[in-house]
Amino acid sequence: MIIHNYTIQEASKLIAKRKIKVYEIVKAYIDKAKKLNHQFNSFLTISEETALMKAKKVDQLIADHQKLGPLAGISLAVKDLFSTKGIRTTAGSRVLENYVPVYDATVISRLNNAYTITIGKTNLDAWGHGASGENSDFGLTKNPYDPSRVSGGSSSGSAVAVATGASLAATGTDTGGSIRLPSTFCNLVGLKPTYGRVSRYGVISMASSLDTMGHITKTVFDNALVLNVTAGFDFFDSTTSQKPTDDYVSDIDKGVKGLKIGIPREYFQSLNSEIKGKILSAVKILEKFGAKVIDVSLPHTEYGVAVYYVIQTSEVSSNLARYDGIRFGFDRSKFGAEAKRRIILGTFALSAGYYDAFYLKAMKVRRLIRGDFLNAFKKIDVLICPVSPTPAFKIGEKKNDPISMYLSDIFTVNANLAGIPSLAVPCGFVKNSNNGSDPGLPVGMQIIGPDFSEKMLYQVGFAYEQETKWYLKSPKI
Repeated sequence: MIIHNYTIQEASKLIAKRKIKVYEIVKAYIDKAKKLNHQFNSFLTISEETALMKAKKVDQLIADHQKLGPLAGISLAVKDLFSTKGIRTTAGSRVLENYVPVYDATVISRLNNAYTITIGKTNLDAWGHGASGENSDFGLTKNPYDPSRVSGGSSSGSAVAVATGASLAATGTDTGGSIRLPSTFCNLVGLKPTYGRVSRYGVISMASSLDTMGHITKTVFDNALVLNVTAGFDFFDSTTSQKPTDDYVSDIDKGVKGLKIGIPREYFQSLNSEIKGKILSAVKILEKFGAKVIDVSLPHTEYGVAVYYVIQTSEVSSNLARYDGIRFGFDRSKFGAEAKRRIILGTFALSAGYYDAFYLKAMKVRRLIRGDFLNAFKKIDVLICPVSPTPAFKIGEKKNDPISMYLSDIFTVNANLAGIPSLAVPCGFVKNSNNGSDPGLPVGMQIIGPDFSEKMLYQVGFAYEQETKWYLKSPKI
């Protein structure tokens, strides 16, 4: 089997049995990253020397019969919002173009302690501001299933790194859909965890009450393996929960028999017919396995985007104020157009005379949106709905229309507003051309659950994935 087609689970077994060296795997992924980067622009920094040195050390530990975990030797691509000691961290912005942190984010520390190998830092919409990957100050990241289309944002480089076989896994952040959208556009599994389940410490903040740290993988099982390492309380982040973590891999094959799946009618109104068909077909498969499907209503859904873009821009304006060229950053005149737009919108919403009318009212409606979910979960176990209203759109199609771009998040922002977990899982392809060898454009669904229900989300996603195995359809590159 070709190394680049491995899942984490497959690579881990080969490493543990000493049938392949970590150095060999890591070198293969770095070579692939270097080869494809001019075409897709998924990496901003490739840490070849450091990664290969660490790979040799892990190989030596294995040779010495040290007992290591399932992520040992696994190549990792890191979204360039995560602080990485000694490795440049730009946030996709020229403001931080030459910033090199002196410490690791907690997520990175935990992954390092699990002996993963960081092969590089991935591209993103600057500061995480975007749904397409087009707002990076270092150039956009293209979709490997169709390079004329966007890869989704803001974790664009992370998704493309995994989709192109340049990494086995990638970290991401999700403030309003920034893991789930690129995962969907690139036929991958992406987790937005419960707010407070994974530490935010050491990750450049966008909107502090919405930011969540997750990750992107090829399969549901792989995704659960990573969360087993990153989840849990962190002394350095007061918003992390002290609620015990689960073993997300155990009982992942439990199945869905007896599970109640809610279909929120508001998410399917005026939805692209092809995408609607793919998601409802996925629901029928779960129903065949014994799940019960129930129609539900989330009545405040329509206010989600408006509420999100008041709260998010307000918190952006506050967080970006620290980059004044004195404490952090080098030249704030280098802020891109989207960052400036969000700073202006947020500053206005927080200004005297407008705070009550905008920010305070948005926070009140946010509570109503969370209430909708809590009421629904009294009757059902999980919700299933679309991730995106469309497949990956053409590069430049929405670049000059901010409202249209913001509406790309219409199905994802409410989970962030409510603070609940959501797992994006591939559910098929829609036609892209008349070329018979073209796999088409990926479609994804999100499985949403109550607070700290990640284990159940993985069980639902795994049951569906084992039946369909969409992850085996790789891009033709």
